Amino acid sequence: DGVTEVLAHRRESLRDRFVEIPCSEDYDSHKRFEGCTPRKCGRGVTDAVITREEAERIRRIAERGLSLGGSDGGASILDLHSGALSLGKHFVNLYRYFGDKIQDIFTEEDFALYRDVRQRIQQRIAQAFGISSASMYLTKPTFFSRINSTEAKTTHDEYWHPHVDKVTYGSFDYTSLLYLSDYTEDFGGGRFVFMDAGSNKTVEPRAGRVSFFTSGSENLHRVEKVHWGTRYAITISFTCNPDHGIGDPVL
Repeated sequence: DGVTEVLAHRRESLRDRFVEIPCSEDYDSHKRFEGCTPRKCGRGVTDAVITREEAERIRRIAERGLSLGGSDGGASILDLHSGALSLGKHFVNLYRYFGDKIQDIFTEEDFALYRDVRQRIQQRIAQAFGISSASMYLTKPTFFSRINSTEAKTTHDEYWHPHVDKVTYGSFDYTSLLYLSDYTEDFGGGRFVFMDAGSNKTVEPRAGRVSFFTSGSENLHRVEKVHWGTRYAITISFTCNPDHGIGDPVL
């Protein structure tokens, strides 16, 4: 696996850690939006945007939603925007499948917290990259993930392959992850790995920790397989193209 360097240890509480890296050419093959499309690229980690208590409240939203379904393999997703929910080897639309029962699962407060957290992460990313928060738009897919050590049953369960977000989803310009559980306390394995030439930079998840980065191939990454326990996180992604923007979920 090459040389491994820890970018963020679970035990440390980071106000702010940011590493600037040269941008890839991935952004050149898409329409550029001045003042938003990355010209400064890199990756950052902060424990100072979301509190652990807020992360626990958000994890409970994920737990309640995912308790309605769940993948037969080890990786389950819940997308509050589209309603996509892992169920067995497939996905269902949470809102159509459960209808009015959704009101018993989620509250207006849940969605207000989700929206507030999303806005704070958006502002933090804008600040780090020197762009205007108003020029960024939430984009899809934005989703909760729950990963355990159950073996994969379909390709959707194979979360550990190296990938580039902008190659997978052309709309992505900035990606963030909010971790909702603790590495070595709640689960083993499951670290986030930036794969650089000749070395790996790992982020150890910690509840409330936000990891964010430009979505091009300057940030090739993967997630290690989870060996035990359950890892919760939420992926929140942003685009500079208003045509690819989505609204916050509403109950």
